[in-house]
Formats: sequence, C-alpha cells, structure tokens
Amino acid sequence: MSLKRIEQHRSFNGELCKYSHYSEVLQCEMTFSLYLPSNEEIKKIPLIWWLSGLTCTDDNFSQKSGFQRLAEKHQVAVIIPDTSPRGENVPDDEAWDLGQGASFYLDATQDPWAKHYKMYTYITDELTALASTLVPHFSGKESIMGHSMGGHGALVIGMKNAARFQAISAFSPILSPSQAPWGIKAFTAYLGEDKASWKEWDASELVKEASVPPVLITQGSQDAFYPKQLEETVFLKHAREKDRVVHYTKKEGYDHSYFFIATFLDEHFAFHMNYLR
Repeated sequence: MSLKRIEQHRSFNGELCKYSHYSEVLQCEMTFSLYLPSNEEIKKIPLIWWLSGLTCTDDNFSQKSGFQRLAEKHQVAVIIPDTSPRGENVPDDEAWDLGQGASFYLDATQDPWAKHYKMYTYITDELTALASTLVPHFSGKESIMGHSMGGHGALVIGMKNAARFQAISAFSPILSPSQAPWGIKAFTAYLGEDKASWKEWDASELVKEASVPPVLITQGSQDAFYPKQLEETVFLKHAREKDRVVHYTKKEGYDHSYFFIATFLDEHFAFHMNYLR
C-alpha cells in the first residue's frame, strides 16, 4: 500500500492527520485528511465525511472551520477528501470552475476527463476502504456533509447510498446543477450533451427516489452565488411532493464563506449526531 502520513497535528485532544496515497481509481497521487477524537473511554466511533467546494483542497475545512472542537466534543471521526484528481498528467481547464479542484464528485464519461475524474467511485469505494482501516473502534455508522459543490456532492452521494449514510447536510449547496450555470458547464464537459445522463447526478432528481436520509441545508441570504447557482425551489418542491425529511434554513446576512460555515457548524454536527449515536 502506498499510504503515507505526511502531517500530524494534535487538536482539542484529538489528532488531525494528512495522508497521501496513489489512487488506482483516479490514476494519480491523492491526499486526504482525517481527524480522530481522543476516545478516552474507548467507545465506538462514527464517521462524518466532509466534501469541500470549488477550488478547495482538504485543507480549507481543516484550517478554517474549527470543526476539530466539535468532532472532539461529539467523539466522531471526520474524513476530508480532496476535491478532484490532481497532477501534471491529469486534465485541467483554464477556468476555476472546471477541471482540477472542480470534479463535482461524479464519474465522468467523456474524454479527456473519463480516465481520472471518477471521484464518486473513489470516495464510495477506494477511500471508504482506506478509512475503515484508519478509524479505530469504528461503529460502522456514517453521515456526509459539504459546502457548495461539496454540498452537491454530499447530497448526491448520500442519496445514492441511502442505506449507508444516516444523514446528509450541506452549506450553500448546488441543488439543481442541471439548471445552474456551474452544473451545466461541468455536466456537459464530464457527462456529455445528453441531459438524460445528468439526472443521476442531480440532487433535485435523486430526492424523488425511494429512500432519502434526513437532510439539513443552510443557506446565507447574502451569498453572492445565490440564487443564480444555488436555487432551492425545484429541490424543495420535489422533496415536499415525496414527503422527505428536509430542513432548509436561510440565515440572514451571511455569505458563502467559511465565516458562515464556522458560525453554523455546531448545528450541523448536532444534527448528524442525532442519527449517528
């Protein structure tokens, strides 16, 4: 195994580690971060996945959100994948909202993206197998959360694996990517022109499926990308029609930044722990 621990930091009595490894799924070197709480009482530990947004790496959440305090408080492990495959041989784009740092957490089918851009399978299969070996006393219970593009990823992965994830939450998520400029651009590049193929990666379509875990969504009213990229109407309409457990709240005066995330992260951790205990 190529797994290497490249950073280690004590934080709130727990430990944050950064790892690198070669991904067979993505065909490139990848990094991810993992926080383990102190677990002084040697209890079973659940796991929360965090997916970051456009242009981010696994460092943004670990360095800006202050999540470690909450993970230690609730005695939960947190894993943070990178946002895309990376490297000199990995296709990229000059724009910031496509290519490296902008995977949209799907499995691409179109050239030149298809060889490397398979983040859905990487997270749900390869990184999942790694995580299970790195979390001592893992309870087997998982949930997933994310921000913006990562909010889209959390919803899609969570709903496509409803039997696995106990709950889903998102800050400022792209809820209807098939109808938003970011999503249309990415889906056209990664999946092709056939919009029928987009539906399996669109949260507003997936929320109509047979089983959906409980969902919490928090949106800032002063978000510069709202409503153009982050319109909620279609998703909430479909959720209501199917009687889904979806809590959508808009926070007055807050923007798209990690200041917003840090302010309401406590609410999200409490929501997840209701289902992970």
